[in-house]
Amino acid sequence: MRILVINGPNLNLLGKREPDIYGVLTLADIETLLDARADELGIELSLAQSNSEGEIIELIHGHADWDGLIINAGGYTHTSVAIADAIAATQLLTVEVHLSNIYKREAFRHHSYIAGVAWGQITGLGYHGYLSALDSLHRRLAEGAA
Repeated sequence: MRILVINGPNLNLLGKREPDIYGVLTLADIETLLDARADELGIELSLAQSNSEGEIIELIHGHADWDGLIINAGGYTHTSVAIADAIAATQLLTVEVHLSNIYKREAFRHHSYIAGVAWGQITGLGYHGYLSALDSLHRRLAEGAA
């Protein structure tokens, strides 16, 4: 089982950027937690972060034959039809993750282009959302293989 994890713009600043909203863990901390959980589940992970919309699309295209995608597209969540189109075109089983509850924030954050092409969305659980996404994809993919 192979799952791609993409973190979008500004998530490289986790731990420093608005810790009252995004928490104190760094992206490296979250990736360490994901790696450990993936090892427990026997999942191969590819972890990526980019501030570039085009690079995120290339990552999705380049992993089209993988089993699943966990994506926190950051600000692109609310603006990028192109990222949503890439997910739809590859048909990757996708879980959208957000550290903060986007529905309790500014109105422009309430709309997600990703949600329309994702299997599920986890928002507001902090880093636990990533682990929940990984567990959920694992269960869903294992059920599909049975």
